[in-house]
Amino acid sequence: ALMIPLNIGYAQVAGLPITVGLYSALLPLIAFAIFSTSRQLVAGPDAAISALLGSSLVAFAVPTDPRYTQLAYAITLLCAFIFFLFWYFKLGFLANFLSKAVLAGFISGLGIEVLTSQIKKIMGISVEADGWFREVFELIGNVFEANFYTVAIGVGSIVIIRLLKRVAPKVPGALVALIVMTMLVSWLHLDQRGVSVLGEIPSGLPTLTIPQVTFGDFVKLLPAALAICGITLAEGLLVARNYAQQRGYPVDADQEVFGFGVTNVAAGLTGGFSIGASASRTAAMDSVGSRSQIPSLVGAGVVAVVLLFFTQQLALLPNAALAGIVANAVVKLIEVDDLQELFKVRRSEFWVAIACLLSVLVLGPLAGVVIAFLLSVVDLLRRASHPPTAVLAGVPGKYRFVEASRYPEASPVPGLLIYRFNASLIFPNAEFFKKQVADLVETSEPPVLWFVLDAEGINDIDVTGAEALKHTIDLLEHHHIRFAMTRVSQPIYQLLKTYYLLPSIRNEYIYDTNLEATEAFQQRDIKPKIL
Repeated sequence: ALMIPLNIGYAQVAGLPITVGLYSALLPLIAFAIFSTSRQLVAGPDAAISALLGSSLVAFAVPTDPRYTQLAYAITLLCAFIFFLFWYFKLGFLANFLSKAVLAGFISGLGIEVLTSQIKKIMGISVEADGWFREVFELIGNVFEANFYTVAIGVGSIVIIRLLKRVAPKVPGALVALIVMTMLVSWLHLDQRGVSVLGEIPSGLPTLTIPQVTFGDFVKLLPAALAICGITLAEGLLVARNYAQQRGYPVDADQEVFGFGVTNVAAGLTGGFSIGASASRTAAMDSVGSRSQIPSLVGAGVVAVVLLFFTQQLALLPNAALAGIVANAVVKLIEVDDLQELFKVRRSEFWVAIACLLSVLVLGPLAGVVIAFLLSVVDLLRRASHPPTAVLAGVPGKYRFVEASRYPEASPVPGLLIYRFNASLIFPNAEFFKKQVADLVETSEPPVLWFVLDAEGINDIDVTGAEALKHTIDLLEHHHIRFAMTRVSQPIYQLLKTYYLLPSIRNEYIYDTNLEATEAFQQRDIKPKIL
């Protein structure tokens, strides 16, 4: 009930024949059910993937060209190859570089783009403008040219789905809408009044399909395939882990990646198109009690029966009804709640999300993926270059450690400065570390005699970080300030040894706690001229 209308609708979004969408619900679903470790994740064409696929393929061929469909098969097999590479080299972690902000913006942009395309079908008008903003302006200008019957069918489908979801949530609203609207088209002969219908659909099961493309075509399709795989991994693994935690069973992320690979091989070789993870269908199946992959196997069987015996009944299915079903589904892709949350809790990530959203609408999904990834990395490096730090001071008699900026009334131990660096000391933040230490030493009153680096938050030091640390130690020696360290883990101690920094620090000035460092400072009665 979910797969038939949505797979047909998403095939249209991608610019592909109806049968391609139905074939994607046969062997691919069976393959995923066998190889997936998730009991509930539903595989299938997705709105975001369909939009990305369609916008990518149109650069190489028009949808009416047979080559267009061959390229769709090729990109599906290319996705499978990438998934297998990710599985073999355990590269699934790369999907983590697409942050929530980037995903929210990117998916919302795709959702808006798909929704706009479905509104055109619901209105029954064609738009020739290139670019999302131009399309919207032309759509508004042609609103009075809309076909009344087409609009009624599209809006009526949305109303039926929404109404049934409220009064009878277990009833498949999409299927009911399709049946009702197809019957209306048949009884009232609306196909003769300007209502577009699917038309004749070939019956029968798919056969082995080898894409008729060249090696150069695979190379050209690689960026789009990488984008599709990135979205699938980021969304699919997240959804799989979420439901596994809720239902109390383990999920093997690497096996899920392998499962996506096998699924896309099955799709590419049997006339289907790129398969991802469907969060909406997974949620729908979970809400009615599904706790295994058996519904996917049953669904594949039902679709096979439809392809063998009931394709004639689909001929009068109105495209506006499919557009209404897809529009209702893709509204969930527009992450309004996530964007509002980002605006409230982290304004910088909100603007990253908006930049990704606008990139998709203005430059297209492929450019949007590249910009989204770059913005994610830039935002990561920006935060890594300015990690949280704290100035700690020993309070005489109590030996408590407080953040001086938050507790100005605390009396620090004169001449002692304890500085905590809460991040790995690596190339993005090495200059920040050097500058902050220099500023602290130069502005401290009374003058610093001992500088203690609290290394509890440091779990790695790269070559650039080691150079920064050596430069800092030399600077402190130049100012006759003794350098010491506390809370040094064994891995960091080994790195200090590897970088030949231990002679500059000396073991006697490496302490387990800040308390020990404070006591050592007070017992030695150190004076600047001695240093």
